[in-house]
Amino acid sequence: MTALHELDAHAMADALARGETTSLELVEHHLRRIDDHGAALGAFVTVTHERALQAARDADATRRAASPEALPPFLGVPTAFKDLTSTAGVRTTLGSRLMADHVPDVDAHVVTLVERAGFVSLGKTNTPELGLSSYTDNDVVGPARTPWGLDRTAGGSSGGAAAAVAAGLVPLAQGSDGGGSIRIPSSCCGVFGFKPSRGRVSAGPVGSDWSGLAGDGPIARTVRDAAALLDAMAHPMPGDRRPLPDPVEPFAAWTGRRPGRLRIARWVDPYLPGLEASAGSVAAWEHATEVLRGLGHEVVDVENPFPPELEPQFNVVWSSGMAAAPIPEEGLDLLRGTTRYWLERGRTHSAADLA
Repeated sequence: MTALHELDAHAMADALARGETTSLELVEHHLRRIDDHGAALGAFVTVTHERALQAARDADATRRAASPEALPPFLGVPTAFKDLTSTAGVRTTLGSRLMADHVPDVDAHVVTLVERAGFVSLGKTNTPELGLSSYTDNDVVGPARTPWGLDRTAGGSSGGAAAAVAAGLVPLAQGSDGGGSIRIPSSCCGVFGFKPSRGRVSAGPVGSDWSGLAGDGPIARTVRDAAALLDAMAHPMPGDRRPLPDPVEPFAAWTGRRPGRLRIARWVDPYLPGLEASAGSVAAWEHATEVLRGLGHEVVDVENPFPPELEPQFNVVWSSGMAAAPIPEEGLDLLRGTTRYWLERGRTHSAADLA
């Protein structure tokens, strides 16, 4: 028999609709897994046991009282939010000792939208301080590790989310990505992560998208789950600076279709000068190429499209976003050295540098 945590979110929703399980059973099962495995993985900063259990009871009551067609598509299915994301009434540390006791009074729009689809949050997933690094470690709860090897990083900055999804602590989770923060941990943890286009997911009402560089997106074990979570997230909200219109049809509708023959570019050189791809990475790259060609797609070699001058330009945007963060001077000593470095570097840039 398939264990509950081995189901993807779609299968959980189907089991709920057929009456084969309840939201309370799902949430209790996943909370037990978090209690058993979450600390070793460093996946969660805050686990909202009682809040999640009550939300599950409410979901079950709603299911009993309403007709099936009136229910949200994923009513009662567990998920989690990254600890950079504002959650009303739930501790949101941003991975920093400076914010260790911070409890927002407002939800980010992405939280509102995901919960509107029926998902039940089990808590806040681990992230590096202010989401600044490509690995997940902080002075609040420590590092996040991939379940495939606890001596290895889960990547970052959505490392806790990717580790939680890979280990079956939740079937899918919200992440955010500016310079690889969904894609890197998804790769480290062997799950599917996707960074949507700028403006596809609202950054409001209080978040910053770092000049359009950063945005929220899904992490899941199946492509169909990631598409469904993106469908839940991807709606323009009041005040958005550069919203994209709703898609013509749901993203999830495309996951069951054949895409036709695609022309896919590939390159192997890292975009950072002086680095080389590891032998294992190159072998995986070659294997992926053969799989794609076996499916009938054309794979062509191209020059690295990221010129060397891109790195310093990226660093100007990155550090300037850090400098704009409302960090009081008296709190600087609570920040990690790397965070202070980016803050101080960002303060040296002018508006002309950023433009």
